[in-house]
Order: sequence, then structure tokens, then C-alpha cells
Amino acid sequence: MSDFLEGMAKSSAARAAMAPSFTDADFDKPVVPLSLDRFGVIAEIKHRSPAEGPLSPEGDSHLYSRARAYAAGGAAAISVLTEPSRFEGELAHLEEVAAAAPVTPVMRKDFLVEPVQVLEARKAGASGVLLITTMLDDAKLRAMLDCAWDHGMFVLLESFDEEDLKRSARYLDGQGQLLIGVNTRNLRTLEVDGDRLQNFGPLLPQATCVAESGLHSPEDAARVAGWGYSMALVGTALMRSDDPTRLVAAMTDAGAAVCS
Repeated sequence: MSDFLEGMAKSSAARAAMAPSFTDADFDKPVVPLSLDRFGVIAEIKHRSPAEGPLSPEGDSHLYSRARAYAAGGAAAISVLTEPSRFEGELAHLEEVAAAAPVTPVMRKDFLVEPVQVLEARKAGASGVLLITTMLDDAKLRAMLDCAWDHGMFVLLESFDEEDLKRSARYLDGQGQLLIGVNTRNLRTLEVDGDRLQNFGPLLPQATCVAESGLHSPEDAARVAGWGYSMALVGTALMRSDDPTRLVAAMTDAGAAVCS
């Protein structure tokens, strides 16, 4: 790790060190099952992107309406950025979104480095978490996967390069729901490789694979479906859309038409 990702890991570890302890009584919010019966869009809520700048001029006031709009469009899940320093996120955003869209699974997206952060997500109402393969050694990754699965949560395990992808696939032998993600943006450098999703298509494991970053239109969804992905995580395009409900639905339908 270096540069941006290394900085995120350090700040995440500092946040994890301040996390409280939890008991079973803290996990009283329902886990919402993730449906994988057709091509799905994981619709993202984030205030800011280090690469794109501010994405939410309405601030926190948009959370409820944005979550409801995504759910109305048929989003398979809603991803919520909770990283505070560069994305202006917080756990409270996740909790509000989970309350606003109670029948849609909500996923915590962050630079998680400790199992306690999975528990934080579950307490706030998350039904899933994103983990970044390259940030975690084998022992820590296994511990975090087991923690999520023990609480009935799904995990989106994100890769940036071929070695990440091979390593991620080794965890498909687990007892819980695991999605394998490929991110076109390298979070070590913040550079985007526009060819990565297509190039990795032949390398994808037999799993639910998620195309991440750089998707903006129904045509993009159809393309990644043709390359072997069965889900797409879409953030900036939806945050900037005047009609996110329509865009979620259109991207879902376009991907599903190819997958069917």
C-alpha cells in the first residue's frame, strides 16, 4: 500500500481504536437479504469524492430522499460511504439510510481494517460491508469475513489488480455471501483504468462479480454484463443525476437484458 490507500488505512485504524465494545443486544436492526436473481445495481450515497470533489450540494438533507429514490428504482442494495476525512461520511448516514429504505439492504463502504468496524456497521443497520483485499493480510481478512458472516451480512470484496482478484477468489469457500468486486479506480493512486473491467472479464471467478466505478449509463451496465459481471456499483453518476430512480431502473434493466 502507498499514498492514498495507506493514508486511509492509518486513519481507519485510528477510528477503529476508538470504537466501543458491543454486546448481542446492540444488533437489534434486521438484516435485509441481498437478492441475486437478476442483474443488480448497488446504488451509492456519498457526499464527496477525492477524485470528483463535492457530490451532494444538499448535504445531509438529501439522505432520506436519495435512499428512497434508489429503492424506488429497484436498487439491489444501497452503499453508504462512512469515511469522514476525504468523503465527508459518517456512521449516522448509514443508520439514516437503513431507516429510510427498510426493505433494501444497505452496505457500509469504508476502508475497514478491524472486525469491530464490521460490528459498528451491523449496529447501524448495515446488511453488508465492503472490504478491500489489498489492505488486509490473510488472518485479518478471514477474521473480518467471519465476523460479517456470523452476523448474517454479505461482503463485497474489492480487487484492483490480477493478484488481488486471485486472492479474493480464495475466500469463496466461506460460509457466507461473498461478492467479488473489480474497481476501475486504483485507490493507491486514484487513477482510473478504463479497460480493467473488460480485461478482467475472462479472469472472473464463478461468483457474483461486481463492476465498480466509472459506470454512468444503461449502456455501461449492458457492457459490463456482457463481460461477465452480474452487478454494478454506481456512485457519482447517481449522485449527480436529476432522476436517480429512473437511472437505477434503466441500468438494472439494461444489465438484466444481457444476462437473461
